[in-house]
Amino acid sequence: MQKKKVNGRRETREWIVQFLFQLDFNPEPIDIALQDFWEEKTPNEREKKYAEEIIKGVVQHKKELDEKLSQYATRWNSDRMGAVDRTVMRVALFEMLYREDVPPVVSINEAVHFAKDFSSFQSGRFVNGVLDRIRKEIDRPARTTYKPKGGV
Repeated sequence: MQKKKVNGRRETREWIVQFLFQLDFNPEPIDIALQDFWEEKTPNEREKKYAEEIIKGVVQHKKELDEKLSQYATRWNSDRMGAVDRTVMRVALFEMLYREDVPPVVSINEAVHFAKDFSSFQSGRFVNGVLDRIRKEIDRPARTTYKPKGGV
């Protein structure tokens, strides 16, 4: 059962990366772009909801995410990064900062996986290095989901 969840979430992240990559090169209103995008995919409601939350969050926080990536990517402004690398790091960084239901190391591992698959092996190393430096500055456990004290 757990494996199915991982596969579903990985496929969903792949869709997220594809969508955000396309949006970078073909900017259009997000609701129209999402409508067109989902016509070619077959997500269940849970996957679609997760994907749209991440997509809209990345778009909303894009400037902040890019500034943080530029800050931690030594000698690399986000606009000089490869488009795939920048996109996968935006997604991972958004999850690390705003999605307490996703452990930071999971976000990093997924970003490295996509960088290697869609860009290059060296991109995987670059993405891992940048995101790991950021992870060390985030005040939450790296390997578990965050549960606030006194929370459920």
